[in-house]
Amino acid sequence: MRDDPSLQSLPVAVGGRPDQRGVIATCNYEARRFGVRSAMATSQALQRCPNLVVLRPAMEKYRAVSCQILAIYRDYTELVEPLSLDEAYLDVSNSPHCQGSATLIAEEIRARIAQTVGITASAGIAPNKFLAKIASDWNKPNGQFVIRPHEVDAFVAALPVKKLHGVGKVTAAKLNRLGAHTCADLRGWAQADLQKQFGKFGNRLYELCRGIDNRTVQPSQERKSVSVEETYVTDLPDLQACLQRLPGLIEDLERRVQRVKAEQHIRKLYAKIRFANFRHTTVECLGTVLDAATFQTLLETGFRRGERPVRLLGVGVRLGAHSGDGGTGGTDLQQMGLFGEAGQTRN
Repeated sequence: MRDDPSLQSLPVAVGGRPDQRGVIATCNYEARRFGVRSAMATSQALQRCPNLVVLRPAMEKYRAVSCQILAIYRDYTELVEPLSLDEAYLDVSNSPHCQGSATLIAEEIRARIAQTVGITASAGIAPNKFLAKIASDWNKPNGQFVIRPHEVDAFVAALPVKKLHGVGKVTAAKLNRLGAHTCADLRGWAQADLQKQFGKFGNRLYELCRGIDNRTVQPSQERKSVSVEETYVTDLPDLQACLQRLPGLIEDLERRVQRVKAEQHIRKLYAKIRFANFRHTTVECLGTVLDAATFQTLLETGFRRGERPVRLLGVGVRLGAHSGDGGTGGTDLQQMGLFGEAGQTRN
């Protein structure tokens, strides 16, 4: 929209082609009025909004703009934790700029982004990351919202539980069934009862419904994995068809691993399958090199869990420091064993 003013008043989305099972990556507010949203199938988005203009992604442009914005952030603090190309946490607690006012810093940053990059930005100002994230969504587009320390308790009490970090549709529905619709409702639960219902996440719920979040802003985020995946226009009918696609995926993975210089940090290999019924499974094993035979074994193991046509294939590596006792590719596969999980994805 910035680069093509003729799009300003039109519903616009960035995504894949509808005839190739493309999905929407993002869309403007005009499109959202029709019910279009990110992660929606492009074909479904066009049903809801027949006049939707669907543009292909331009990642190099997005990365360049992201670098511009991050450079502006770092003029105000070194404590910048990027979350994605267009989102980040900033800790400005000790910033000397704007008389130490986080509100004024946010206003100035947003003005600079508009002036130098040519796009709008929204901001949330709050005492911790959880609340700042919620506040950043409060006055979109092109606005900001402040939650002051003395306002935290009342603000969070009225917050719907579905707004809590980590609470998806399934967990929100379970909380609602248990009578917890707002954080005020959730505060009536003892921590032990939340643990019983939700495991370790119960501890997190206990803190978040009280506005507690002790996570610090982490300027350097360690990469934990590298992967590639492909969704196919036509379902792959059997295991043999999947195996034929595997070499190309491994080649793409090798290029990506080299680009991020992750070769020395590979700890595990994994394969991911999404079947035609949207069930998915991931199988992984210890390994330090991109071994084709190992990936083939992982893929075969995963396919046997579904034994049906395949919609998506992916391969990847988990990264981390080596302990000295890891396996090396397919040679030790049987000795090391396979680890995996299966689950239901949301379409």
